[in-house]
Amino acid sequence: MTEEPKAFALDERLRALAHPVRRQLVADCLGAPRTAGDLVARCGLAPASVSEHLKVLRKTGLLILERDGRYRRYRADPDAVRATARALERLVAAGGRTMARSAGRPEGPPGVVG
Repeated sequence: MTEEPKAFALDERLRALAHPVRRQLVADCLGAPRTAGDLVARCGLAPASVSEHLKVLRKTGLLILERDGRYRRYRADPDAVRATARALERLVAAGGRTMARSAGRPEGPPGVVG
């Protein structure tokens, strides 16, 4: 099972999910593993663009590449997706204070000295 993401890993995952195509790729791979060709057809981008998005999502652990003979399929890691969602829920519940403290940053919005 994937542990709760550390501040750096969470930042990387949120950065990856900031792009709408990447969010769609994760959503597409949650239900069932998908080939890169299937994902290209689903999002309508050039294969090279989809490949770059998949690389970012793999690097953050949100997608996992599975090799099955000649086929390569991508699936979302539900534990990583849930851990990221839980971290966001805690951030919202704490009003932003908990995550700022755990990351070693002062509480409150950036640039505000309190």
